Amino acid sequence: MSAGRDLPGAYTATRRELQRLATHVPARARATHGGHFGLQVTPSGIGTPPFGPDDTVIRLAGTTLVVERRTPDGVDATATALAGRSLAEAAGAAGVDLGTPFSPGADAVPVGDPDMPMALDATSVEVLFAWYRLGARALDALLPHLAAPTAAQLWPEHFDLGLGDGATGGGLNLGASPGDSSVDEPYLYVGPWTDARPGDPAYWNAPFGAVVTRSALQQADDPETTAVDFLRRGVRLLGGT
Repeated sequence: MSAGRDLPGAYTATRRELQRLATHVPARARATHGGHFGLQVTPSGIGTPPFGPDDTVIRLAGTTLVVERRTPDGVDATATALAGRSLAEAAGAAGVDLGTPFSPGADAVPVGDPDMPMALDATSVEVLFAWYRLGARALDALLPHLAAPTAAQLWPEHFDLGLGDGATGGGLNLGASPGDSSVDEPYLYVGPWTDARPGDPAYWNAPFGAVVTRSALQQADDPETTAVDFLRRGVRLLGGT
C-alpha cells in the first residue's frame, strides 16, 4: 500500500495542498467545459476524464502536472515539475484562469495565495495516491454486489473517492478518504443514507456509518482483501449481496 506503515510527517500538509491544487487546476479546468468537476484515479495519480473540444486531460502524476490534448497528429503532452512552483504557475501551465468563478461546494478549499510555492512532499504524495488506487480497486470489487451504483469519482470538495447506490438499504455511499478533520489518516467508509445501522453495533463506529483506517488495514495479512471485506460487510448488513 505504501513504503511504510507510518504516515510521513508532512502528510497532512501535503494532503491539504494537493486538494487545493486538484480543486483549482484540473477540477476548475474541467468545470469550464460543461460544469462537471469530478476527477478520476489514474495509474500514477489523479486527473480529469477527457473534456473540451480537444479531449484535454489534466492530471497529477506524482509531483508532475501533465496536460494532454488531441491534435490533428495525435495527442500532445506537456509535463511540468511542481516542486517549488506556485498554484499560479501550475494553473498557467494548464491554461487555467484562477479568476474564473468556480463553486465546487461550500466546504471547498479556497485559492489562497496563488503565488506562494506549494508544499508537496513527494513521499506523502505517493502515500496518498497509493491509497486512492487501493480504494479504486476495492470499489470496483464491490460493483457486482450493488443494485444501482454510480461511477466512482474523486470529489475536490472533500477530496474523497466515492460512489453511491440509491437502491441498497435505502441508499448508501462507499468511498476512500485521504483523511480529514475528523479522521487524521486515510480511511475507507460506508455511509448509509438513512439512520439504519443493522447488525453488529461495533461495525458502525462513526457518526455517519462505518470506517476502517489505513493503519488498521496495514495490520492485516492482505490489506486489499480486508478492505473489500470491510466494504462488502456494510453492503450486506444494509441488505445487499
